[in-house]
Amino acid sequence: MANAGNMDINIEVEITDNSPEVLSALQIAVKRALWAMGDRARNYASRNAPYKTGNLSNSITHEESGNSTVIGTNVEYAAAQELGSSRGIKPKHYLMNAVANHSDEYIQITKDSLANV
Repeated sequence: MANAGNMDINIEVEITDNSPEVLSALQIAVKRALWAMGDRARNYASRNAPYKTGNLSNSITHEESGNSTVIGTNVEYAAAQELGSSRGIKPKHYLMNAVANHSDEYIQITKDSLANV
């Protein structure tokens, strides 16, 4: 209790630890950003994949694991199309370019997701 002239002043302070809720909200925001970036990269990769039958383009997926997202495909000839081969296939880099050429967009997706926390 403090004495300010003739008045007694009582001050009570209550501190609440909301860090578990904040951490949970951040984790949700990160997962939301990872999913959005993966989906966007999958879309770019699908549009830029070599197209003959549509099998490669349609097979591209994305998946979140921990604090990362992975885009890819299980099509047998996908690596040869991405990286090229000794059999005369020139590299197309449809997966690499889907990530590397849109980094500013992925940064904005992350900022937007975290802004809602």
